[in-house]
Amino acid sequence: MDRLNYHHLLYFWMVAREGTVARAAKKLRLAQPTVSGQIHTLEGALGERLFERAGRGVRLTEMGRVVFRYADEIFALGQELAESVKGQPTGRPLRLAVGVADAMPKLVAYRLIEPALALPQPVRLVVHEQSTQKLLAALALHELDVVLTDRVAPPAMNVRAFNHLLGDCG
Repeated sequence: MDRLNYHHLLYFWMVAREGTVARAAKKLRLAQPTVSGQIHTLEGALGERLFERAGRGVRLTEMGRVVFRYADEIFALGQELAESVKGQPTGRPLRLAVGVADAMPKLVAYRLIEPALALPQPVRLVVHEQSTQKLLAALALHELDVVLTDRVAPPAMNVRAFNHLLGDCG
């Protein structure tokens, strides 16, 4: 399987949640044969059976339970993405990617980062320690949110960065 068809996965997920193809088809506003056909296509692409008959409904197979857990997570993330784009809180911790230069004293870096950890919303802090040049390159690629270093960004480097002096010492 080269690509996953998310429409097929959505139909599978709805059937798994609703317990029958009929209820899922009604919620999706599709015909039952359409939903069944799409699920069979997904099963063919995965090379696994996802459902087995259980009376008038269906029951997930072992592999179906695995796929359902992934689908549940995928569609929860999709919902979270939509909420985030609309500016609504998602409940996930904020992510702050900080680059700290090799030469920067770690206690100084910690003191500069510490206020972010006291925010009312939880923060997932990711810290990278490298040379200033590599950190600025990562900043240019939007892999980092901020770089803490002991020198200004060199003008020869083609990176649009703002330098702010946060303090100095002898």
